Amino acid sequence: MQIQDTDSSEDLAMNLAPMIDVVFLLLIFFMVATTFAVHEKELSVDLPLAESGDEAGLDTQEVVLNLMADGSIVMDGEAIGPDALRARLERIARGNPKTPVTIRGDKRVFHEHVVSLMDTCRLAGLVDLGITTIDG
Repeated sequence: MQIQDTDSSEDLAMNLAPMIDVVFLLLIFFMVATTFAVHEKELSVDLPLAESGDEAGLDTQEVVLNLMADGSIVMDGEAIGPDALRARLERIARGNPKTPVTIRGDKRVFHEHVVSLMDTCRLAGLVDLGITTIDG
């Protein structure tokens, strides 16, 4: 039995439009997702080195306090005074006293400022404190 070729001039082609759409959506997703964590790394805090320590887990409710070389404190990208900081930390502690606090202190800052900041956190009711260093 002979089978006749109905239309031999038609070439088969793969439609790439859906795949290109998916690639662009993934690209947009990753571009947006990576911009959320940038604000803490923009600050020019020169972190000290440490041989030991554990990597912190990603916690969405973590409070990050940046202690600059001159002793000023930056929280959520803006400078904050000691009184306003304590009030803000107390509000956070009322919501969840187990909220972790990470202190990113410049290696040139006086130890007095680090202790004062840790004391402010504890007086506000936050006791889960950590200090960020560079693994070295």
